[in-house]
Amino acid sequence: MNVALIHYSVPPIVGGVESVLAHQANLMLDAGHHVRVIAGRGDAWNGKIDFVRIPLVDSRHPEVQAVKTDLNAGRVPPAFSTLVEKLVIELKRATQGMDVLIAHNVCSLNKNLALTQALHQLNGSDDFPRLILWHHDLAWTTPRYRNELHDGQPWDLLRMAWPGVSHVVVSELRQTELANLLNLPAKQIEVIPNGMDIEKFFKLETRTTGLIGQLDLLRASPLLLVPVRVTPRKNLEMALRILAHLRQKLPDATLLVTGPLGPHNPGNQDYLEKLLNLRAELGLETSAHFMVEVVDYFLPDRMVSDFFHLSDALLLPSLEEGFGIPLLEAGLAHRPVFCTDLHPLRALGLEDVHYFSPHEDPGRVAEMIAHYLLNDPVFRFASRTRQHYTWEQIYRERIEPLLKMTSTVSLHKG
Repeated sequence: MNVALIHYSVPPIVGGVESVLAHQANLMLDAGHHVRVIAGRGDAWNGKIDFVRIPLVDSRHPEVQAVKTDLNAGRVPPAFSTLVEKLVIELKRATQGMDVLIAHNVCSLNKNLALTQALHQLNGSDDFPRLILWHHDLAWTTPRYRNELHDGQPWDLLRMAWPGVSHVVVSELRQTELANLLNLPAKQIEVIPNGMDIEKFFKLETRTTGLIGQLDLLRASPLLLVPVRVTPRKNLEMALRILAHLRQKLPDATLLVTGPLGPHNPGNQDYLEKLLNLRAELGLETSAHFMVEVVDYFLPDRMVSDFFHLSDALLLPSLEEGFGIPLLEAGLAHRPVFCTDLHPLRALGLEDVHYFSPHEDPGRVAEMIAHYLLNDPVFRFASRTRQHYTWEQIYRERIEPLLKMTSTVSLHKG
């Protein structure tokens, strides 16, 4: 599909809408669409995305600002029509060949009403793409804009239902406000929230990001990290049994063992086979991951650090330890610790971690973990964010279906 997105400005101009538009454009490109971005200010940030600069689209263009001064006072100057005519010509040229045009905020704010008017005139034309109006802010429901708005055209364009367009808002509050403003049923207005870029937020290594996608770790709730080598003294069969019990209360619970085979005992390969058989017996093939199966290299510290920041808790069921560096790493990452009650571990964790016997009933350990996490608002919020508010998730579940639906309507119209 050929998709265009338009806003007053785009990166490197810093702004919330600019960031959202850039994320959406990148995701659409990754999904195989031909993407074009139209703006008055900014630059091409991705060589594979078409960038069309139309200076008059910019809300801060001198001609736009001069007209806005009159509009704010309730006067429609002759220069307004001239601006509209210029923009109609430029927009027709910039959107040629596009199937869909996503207009971010330019049809709900009065920052450049000539642009709004031009889009309204072009809407529904045979050679103009189908419009998706993406509303982040609404001038008519925001008190700070009230003195700049007046009855009649072009201000009424911001509070009237345009024929044949799709409406998207970023929250349920905006859905209610827009439904009341346009006198539309709320169900006709799609709610698609903004998202988080996990990779950039955590500054993840490229290889870490690939593994997160490959193992679908963003769906984990909780993600238990076991940053140890695969060797019998790490008691990993107990970790598997704890996970099996934990999933009875938290069905998305996931276990990640980051270490390779222990290097000095040839029997560790047999131990791994034993663990894999136990994993299959417990039905944990898709929820218990051993990195030694997935990669053929030793995970460097910076990647292990990535997984600490992504995880919800450290699980360390060792039969013996000489020190316990993972506890310190968990402390720095602000992650709760559930570990066996060994002297070196207690010397580090004191009363600030959760202990259990290496021979404890795994069900009881699972109960302890579940009780703690389910009563921790930080875990609940972090888990909800990770599962529902990443850009990849939002694009896959909400934006791509919207594009397909819009394309279907456009083809039917054609």
